[in-house]
Amino acid sequence: MSASERKDDHVRLAASQQATTNAFDDVAFLHHALAGIDADAVTLESEILGLSWPVPFYINAMTGGSAHTGEINRALAIAARETGVPLASGSMSVGLDDPSALPTFRVLRDENPDGIVFANIGIERSADDARRAVAGLDADALQVHVNSLQETVMPEGSRSFGHWAESLERIIAAVDVPVIVKEVGFGLSSRTLSRLAAAGAAGADVSGRGGTDFIRIENARRSGGDYDYLTGWGQSAVACLLDAPADAPTLFASGGVRTPLDVVRALALGARAVGVSGSFLRIVLEGGAEALVPVLRQWIAHIRALQTALGVASVDRFVDTDLIITGETAEFCRARGIDITAIARRTDAAGAAERSRNVR
Repeated sequence: MSASERKDDHVRLAASQQATTNAFDDVAFLHHALAGIDADAVTLESEILGLSWPVPFYINAMTGGSAHTGEINRALAIAARETGVPLASGSMSVGLDDPSALPTFRVLRDENPDGIVFANIGIERSADDARRAVAGLDADALQVHVNSLQETVMPEGSRSFGHWAESLERIIAAVDVPVIVKEVGFGLSSRTLSRLAAAGAAGADVSGRGGTDFIRIENARRSGGDYDYLTGWGQSAVACLLDAPADAPTLFASGGVRTPLDVVRALALGARAVGVSGSFLRIVLEGGAEALVPVLRQWIAHIRALQTALGVASVDRFVDTDLIITGETAEFCRARGIDITAIARRTDAAGAAERSRNVR
């Protein structure tokens, strides 16, 4: 099977998956009935990795490399242009290996000349590939994806992972844009996040389980389907954010984001911005950019409304809200020694600190 055919397979199989429940359902805001503020006091804009983000979510890495996926990228880019939502490319390996496929990625910038666009390569690619990917999209940042479990199940996948840390360091040194390391749906552990920071990564997309499952995708491409027992591997984005160390790179989150509420949950758990793939892919496949644009505008309006009701003037202050953590995620926190009681009483702590300052 050619690389472009594999990309079409990935889109078809990813679109057939749809998260109904996942770890985001283990996160609830403690409702404070008098916490709300005026809508005109709210801003969605923020500064992240030296870039001015108009909204705190983005269209995350999906596809490219074939005629069909190139048209999907065109629709995504048009929707991003019309709404200001940042946009990440799918893995550009096909375009790097076959220049004739590069326009299926380049369309992301051609249709969205002024927007925030991320290039995307695998961690095993060379420093020169990293530079070519960034140049090919005039990219504002570079996503470097890590996917050892996907490669393990992929029929034509790699089995050589021991050099990845050194490869990442070479990539980071080679480009002059921020590098964001991204899992493909199995989560980034606390230890991994610390290692990424030490390697010089500017950001990390924890990309946890609960959304598109690449084990399921690659297993469906195997004649025997013999890796089905690995379905559900990894940590959720929620677990990864709760377990993130103090020295982590700037955090991004993705993996099973279904609604604007999931976006603000992730922001409240420490993500600076939130990536969405599957939820938007299905819309584009059904109705193109014309269908996605009103959905993106609705998400923007709903995030603003939630900020207003929660009393969060700027998106970086979601981390001051009180969260109740339940279910499997609470069990994870107990196993990892994470104090979920403190997370449920953050405004109490902030109020006590304010009263202490006033007394002094």
